[in-house]
Amino acid sequence: MTDPMTLHARLAAPVEAVRRALTDPAELRVWLAEHAEVELPRRYEFWGRYTPEGDAPHQRLLHVDDETLRFAWTLDGVETTTEFRLRAEGPTTTLLTLSQSHFNFEEAVSGTGSIRGVLQTYWGLSVANLAAHLEGRTLLPKVDFTSSEMRGELLIDAPMARVYEALTDSEQASAWFGYPIGIEPWVGGRYAMGGFDAGFAAKVVDLDPGRKITVDWGPTGVSTWELAQSEGKTKLTFVQSGFDESNPPYAAWAGSVSGLAELRRYLEMADWQPIWLAEDPNAETEAVTTAG
Repeated sequence: MTDPMTLHARLAAPVEAVRRALTDPAELRVWLAEHAEVELPRRYEFWGRYTPEGDAPHQRLLHVDDETLRFAWTLDGVETTTEFRLRAEGPTTTLLTLSQSHFNFEEAVSGTGSIRGVLQTYWGLSVANLAAHLEGRTLLPKVDFTSSEMRGELLIDAPMARVYEALTDSEQASAWFGYPIGIEPWVGGRYAMGGFDAGFAAKVVDLDPGRKITVDWGPTGVSTWELAQSEGKTKLTFVQSGFDESNPPYAAWAGSVSGLAELRRYLEMADWQPIWLAEDPNAETEAVTTAG
């Protein structure tokens, strides 16, 4: 069964800047893909190692205007549809809605079946990098779909103790990740996505208080977050290992990395608000328009 997948985000840039980032090939090669070629209104293509099935471009432009970009994208032999919708919230902020057809949640959870199972977290990480690009921040590591190596680094302008606390405190981790997380920060403790009542919990298998935590997720492998001081900031190194290298957990890895974008913003911004929105930011406008 496939489900429609939708993401809503608030981006700290004027709508013109967001549209340019979505349609300028030079900018796309920064935040989205290794290769990109755009010739509006006829061509919109991206490919390379950071794109699922990125051996060649598999997109076909369907529609583009000042507020909408829609293209067909063939994945695993099925033509899916991706759509970006933009709306200016103010002179310096833009509301973005991303819709993706043919997303299979069961395949995303199991890590088996079609490459389409990566779409939700792939786009989550891509939008997080779009936000970082627009804010002038260093990007998060992209997923390399040609490699089984899953390792990245992120520099955070906060003390090590503060970063460690945000990584291991249940309330704070739930806030910046945007999803309930129950954490028992000791060896043998639970690390429960969805909270302790969700029914499944990974296990903390290694811990160096203030510096490192390692969690065993089972088939998708072992995650390690390790901290070190770096020129007055904190370097976070994160690694996924111990999985079947013939079937790397790309979806899980993309989800973990995209969450770290909000960890950095949470720690560095005094007035932090997540970029992600639970509701469709265009719904109220459409309702008013329809009523009028």
